[in-house]
Amino acid sequence: MMMLVTVFLLVPVCSALYSSQDNVVELTSANFHNKVITSDDIWVVEFYAPWCGHCKNLVPEYKKAASALKGIVKVGAVDMTQHQSVGSPYNVQGFPTIKIFAADKKKPADYNGLVFRIIPTEKKVVGDVVWCNRISFDAEHSFVLREQNYNSIVKSSHVLYIAIFNLLKRIAGARTAQAIADAALDAVKKVVNSRLGVKSAEGPGSRSSSRGQSDVVELTDENFEKLVLNSNDIWLVEFFAPWCGHCKNLEPHWKAAASQLKDKVKLGALDATVHTIMASKFGIRGFPTIKYFAPNSDANDAVDYDGGRTTSDIVNWANSKVLENLPPPKPTEAIDQDIVEDQCKEKQLCIFAFLPHILDCQSKCRNDYISLLEEMGAKYKRNGWGWIWVEGGAQKDLEDAFGIGGFGYPAMVAMNYRKMKFAMLKGSFGKEGINEFLRDLSFGKGQTAPVKAGFCGAVFPKVVKLEPWDGKDGQPPIVEEIDLSDVDLDHSEL
Repeated sequence: MMMLVTVFLLVPVCSALYSSQDNVVELTSANFHNKVITSDDIWVVEFYAPWCGHCKNLVPEYKKAASALKGIVKVGAVDMTQHQSVGSPYNVQGFPTIKIFAADKKKPADYNGLVFRIIPTEKKVVGDVVWCNRISFDAEHSFVLREQNYNSIVKSSHVLYIAIFNLLKRIAGARTAQAIADAALDAVKKVVNSRLGVKSAEGPGSRSSSRGQSDVVELTDENFEKLVLNSNDIWLVEFFAPWCGHCKNLEPHWKAAASQLKDKVKLGALDATVHTIMASKFGIRGFPTIKYFAPNSDANDAVDYDGGRTTSDIVNWANSKVLENLPPPKPTEAIDQDIVEDQCKEKQLCIFAFLPHILDCQSKCRNDYISLLEEMGAKYKRNGWGWIWVEGGAQKDLEDAFGIGGFGYPAMVAMNYRKMKFAMLKGSFGKEGINEFLRDLSFGKGQTAPVKAGFCGAVFPKVVKLEPWDGKDGQPPIVEEIDLSDVDLDHSEL
């Protein structure tokens, strides 16, 4: 029994990766809060498992980093097999995970250098990796790219090889004491600048110097939530790395798109190698990664951008989101010239609905028609059309311009203001008939005719100024009764 107890007591000692002789502080569920969270010290903390091969490989470099940072930054380690509760608030899911507790202890920054899962290999030295294969094609259509066949297959010499080499080199280099120390010192610099009220100096990978007067908004860990999340604006955010070739290729297109989309969509850029809190929050694993944030989005609402990477691709994709987020159009009553022209001038099409007179179609009847127009407007809102309704007989010039008079009410036409041409609904004025008419217009179908010139040859028909409908039923005019008692009729005329 004594032998069993002795062995049991030795187990934790044998399994621990760090000892009291190291400069790595052993952190536990008992001391973590006091040593790390409530202290003013900056901490680099490794969450590890004693059985983890990567953790064992990291030990000598981590000890070296701790010695180099002694007196500047505290370096600690948590054995997650013994103190799982310490890591659970920080979403520790793999080993080793390193986090830097600096200015905001509740939101530690991930040390993103340790990205071991990017490639399916256990090798830590670039030279050991001969081939990484995730191809799901059959052998007949799979190729191992080599110098001898690269040009014939890819037709772009060396580019893929260099990209993979740099990626592997970066992963291997991230495990060094130097890389860990550099990340810790970056955190120190940010805390010092924050306390001095000085904006953090741009790192070597910053693109602000090349952006000049760019309309791209520079995003950071500090301003991201304030500017992007729960904003009334539409945002496209690029997460980039300064060393990434694709990011450099995207930059001029991103800047040009930001200029073209100004006042409609905001474009931002965040250096994920510096601002690691936000990069971690959105699970950034490759560069560039572009995320779309609709108005009033929170962090869980971020959507991956799936468009192209040219200026026109970005602008077209963003404009489609602008239309998608527009409120459904409200049909406007044609009561003066300005209202009608405002609905038509800058639109591809404007839809005119001529509704029966209020005496022929009282408030419920009219509201049913207007509700139908609203439903159709919401369905086709991405087209950005204008919507107008007109009381039958109230705007004679408009009716004459479209040749409405002989068709009766309700009636509908779609007009292109720039071309001064229109198409008329020939089917029923109901959901199916209108939907078919509008669907054809969306695809450029339908017969058109020129709009009849207005008064004295005016380009647009005259719209007379009227009082808006008050929403009430119409009242027939009061006809004054004539008293015939005093009228002397000649009976011979009867």
